[in-house]
Amino acid sequence: MIISQVTVVGKAGDPNYVQQVTCGSHQLKADEPKDRDGGDAGPAPFDYLLAALGSCTSITLRMYADRKGWDLGNVTVTLDYKRAKDTAPSIRRDVSVSAPISEEQRARLADIIERTPVTLAIKQGVQVASNVVVA
Repeated sequence: MIISQVTVVGKAGDPNYVQQVTCGSHQLKADEPKDRDGGDAGPAPFDYLLAALGSCTSITLRMYADRKGWDLGNVTVTLDYKRAKDTAPSIRRDVSVSAPISEEQRARLADIIERTPVTLAIKQGVQVASNVVVA
């Protein structure tokens, strides 16, 4: 079963690294920031990775809270992707809710966060099969 399908096109003649991204009926752009020789015409690829993880986290928590009848208020997810020369890359994710919740609810949300679909895909690793064709 296909969960998601995206097409990315780097058009000939587009400046630097601008990419046209199509996700269903949504049109997005990707690029590199100016300090990495891009034009900053859109988020960088790692920004989209973090956006996917943060969005999945917030959506999953909202779905769970709705089923339980919990009011979370605003759910805010802040993420950083870090890599250093001699260490494995890491993602830090901070999640906050604006409504008061009990310690039991907080602990349950912390457990749910670690099992969101995108979290599991990243932690378990995803096989990537690639093919190059001339179109």
